Amino acid sequence: MKNVGLTTTIPVEVLYAAGVIPIDLNNIFVTSNKGKEYIEKSEMEGFPRNLCSWIKGLFSVALDNNIDQIIGVCEGDCSNTEALLEVWRMKGLHVVPFGFPRNRNIDSIKNEINRLMEVFNVSIRKVDGVKRELHYIRERIKYLDELTWKYDKATGFENHLWQVCCSDFNGDYNKFSHDLEAIISVIEARESRKNEIRLGYIGVPPIFTDIYDLIEGYGGRVVYNEVQRAFSMSGFDICDSIYDMYLNYTYPYGIDFRLEDIKNQIELRNLDGIIHYVQAFCYKGIEDIVVKNKLDVPVLTIEGDLPGQVDARTRLRIESFIDMLKDYRL
Repeated sequence: MKNVGLTTTIPVEVLYAAGVIPIDLNNIFVTSNKGKEYIEKSEMEGFPRNLCSWIKGLFSVALDNNIDQIIGVCEGDCSNTEALLEVWRMKGLHVVPFGFPRNRNIDSIKNEINRLMEVFNVSIRKVDGVKRELHYIRERIKYLDELTWKYDKATGFENHLWQVCCSDFNGDYNKFSHDLEAIISVIEARESRKNEIRLGYIGVPPIFTDIYDLIEGYGGRVVYNEVQRAFSMSGFDICDSIYDMYLNYTYPYGIDFRLEDIKNQIELRNLDGIIHYVQAFCYKGIEDIVVKNKLDVPVLTIEGDLPGQVDARTRLRIESFIDMLKDYRL
């Protein structure tokens, strides 16, 4: 079957309905032990050093992993994606642009999804059938999220991993569902975790490989992963149309729309503080100004650049932040 690379979450139901294999290039990049090698390859091709490492990583991953076609989100995600698609096109890859329209209008998102269905020659009836099959898996992901914040059994990393993988369901949603049930059984058998500092993680998923373990080592735990939860699309009813789902998907529509959900989750999950991750050289870092102005809990902003472990300075800042929140509890 054809391998279709994704630069971020898109209506993956269309791809499964078309019988192709969706592959989130981000997940390959960040889990690979060749992350820095991918970046170096891109720089050898001419990508500038002062460019987001994710973009450089995605470029090389697509060329190195038998990707037949790429869907790139040019509106509602990274501002560099359009240029990235042009370079891939020059390299001979078949690229398909997709967008989450800034006006967040139902007619606009319908046009984008319908055009994607035309590209892959599938009907709305078939797409809706896949959406209904995926709904059960998304409900189980929602339960795993509850095992994190409500029952205090899942780790921040488990919460991150299983939600972020909903962008492509690891290329096989039936196997994903089977593996998910296995990990849920393990988590359910644990004792609840008590007296940890309850943190929210907002911003794009981290390029750091050990941040969740690090946070737990300092006495905190991430019980809310904002963007990863958005990727899971787990908050919708089975009868919601695919158009409504992706219209109300928070990540691509601007910081104010996202903050509505973030504020609700801070209260629901009884969070002590927020870690706001920004990627080096990303325009989204400017949104930190709005985040700190509009949230009523302490916010620590950290920046990542290259894949790998958290650097010493950021480790110290995370430790100090958690210690400060412990003092607030006294």
